Amino acid sequence: MESTLSHYFGYDTFRPGQKEIISKVMDQRNVLGVLPTGGGKSICYQVPGLMLGGTTIVISPLISLMKDQVDQLKAAGIRAAYLNSSLTQKEQKAIEAQLKNGDIQFLYVAPERFNNDYFMALLQRLPIHLVAFDEAHCISKWGHDFRPSYQEVIHKVFALPQDFTIVALTATATTEVQKDIMERLNINKHDEVKTSNETS
Repeated sequence: MESTLSHYFGYDTFRPGQKEIISKVMDQRNVLGVLPTGGGKSICYQVPGLMLGGTTIVISPLISLMKDQVDQLKAAGIRAAYLNSSLTQKEQKAIEAQLKNGDIQFLYVAPERFNNDYFMALLQRLPIHLVAFDEAHCISKWGHDFRPSYQEVIHKVFALPQDFTIVALTATATTEVQKDIMERLNINKHDEVKTSNETS
């Protein structure tokens, strides 16, 4: 675990909460991580994603965040891509071809992408071991940034045939929102890791 962190990301040690979250993922336990902004939430799915292999699906509502994350991963020599409305048809087709060939380790997608039947059919054929919900407070109707499209995604993710683990990450979530996220994503109350006292 530490060797993956050091090799790809240049850190010698994990920040609070990271190792506990990653350990739960590696034990195939769905987990909710509540870490402060700047607390290294992305490491919590990037490290286990690399260790598990296959294609890790990262569901993110923020297009600008997707691009930043993909650029950082590529700079570290990791094969990453995003699919969202900012891409041309040709660019999307190229990424889909890479996915079919097993050339993408991390795929970032917006929740709305799951409404695309072709994309869903493509996902069913991929070796998916980990699905990450970034900005997970958007899942909850009690959250300050609730997105109905995020709730629809949950049903479609659980309908996928692969045996994968789910990690949900957020910086700000009230106790009510945390409970709602865990219920919707089938996360046991013992599999919540909190290092953030922020609430919204």
